[in-house]
Amino acid sequence: MKSYKWREVLSIVNGKNQKYVENPNGTYPIYGSGGIIGYATDFLCPENSIILGRKGSINKPIFVKEKFWNVDTAFGIIPNKNILLPLFLYYFCIFFNFEKLNTTVTIPSLTKSNLFDITINIPDLKIQTKITNILSKIDIIIYQKTVQLSKLDTLVKSRFVEMFGDPVKNPLGWNTSPFLSMGYCKNGMNFHTGDSGIKMHCLGVGDFKDYSIIDGTDHLPTISLKETPPEESMLQDGDILFVRSNGNKALVGRSLVVYPHNTPTTYSGFCIRYRLTSFDVNITYLLCVLKTDSIRKKMIGRGANIQNINQQTLATLDIPTPPIDLQEKFAAFVEQVDKSKLAVKQSLEKLETLKKSLMQDYFG
Repeated sequence: MKSYKWREVLSIVNGKNQKYVENPNGTYPIYGSGGIIGYATDFLCPENSIILGRKGSINKPIFVKEKFWNVDTAFGIIPNKNILLPLFLYYFCIFFNFEKLNTTVTIPSLTKSNLFDITINIPDLKIQTKITNILSKIDIIIYQKTVQLSKLDTLVKSRFVEMFGDPVKNPLGWNTSPFLSMGYCKNGMNFHTGDSGIKMHCLGVGDFKDYSIIDGTDHLPTISLKETPPEESMLQDGDILFVRSNGNKALVGRSLVVYPHNTPTTYSGFCIRYRLTSFDVNITYLLCVLKTDSIRKKMIGRGANIQNINQQTLATLDIPTPPIDLQEKFAAFVEQVDKSKLAVKQSLEKLETLKKSLMQDYFG
């Protein structure tokens, strides 16, 4: 294995404005630092090259198998294939922390000269091939597992529509109840934190992700508070949390159900807690209602600038209430699907851990 500077084993193509080549019927994809943004009639980089953000997303390399045009916020990285396999370089780029080369304190940025000074250890082509084959196979399995999770989510959504229909249109004519007549809300608090304060779990916007349920406290974030939150700000099993406010509209109105299992857990001021009091609705069924596209549109509206919800917004929601035995039948179906999802997620975690370990061995 021999060490090289990037300038010795690859070339870097500056991106250009796509104004004169952009065409919806173009042959070549146009790449920015975040992915494809259009198509062009010409290209700047050959196939099997790498997109690396010059500004913005500088730590998210993209491997491109076809010829492409890169815009001025993205570099095209072209390896010398006689020394360096494109996929080997791509995996090195995934492993490498480009943030440490950031030259600004505002928008993350990279310079060509800094990139050319990166050192890469390169084994012979045969070993590179072996390494990339191993990592590629892991990536394929990870992708298959991710697709499997997506299909399981789609299965639940399809089953819901099949049994209950759209909750806003209510085509099956179920009785409805105002959302706030079946429970009550409490906004989160803006707590004062301190290093030597009271240690406690606290859920915030960053914990929602794609979860439906947070069960247990093993992975909940802990903060240090200067005062003990009031009892009304503590979470109980079966509480539903909403994202109340966020700069990213896609997150606003997102919901999950929490089971802290008597472990002291609170929630941030960017969230709203809903506590169900009615026996006419199953919590699993209700959560699926709240996650439907039609209910979320009603919650956050259609305006591009709406980036918060409040209790008045939630008061406008009417929730269909089919017979409880039908809701519970659906909940039992979801429970079985969730068991399958858990097994897939655990398998994914193991694969991700294996990949990180191998990347450290190969590139660390």
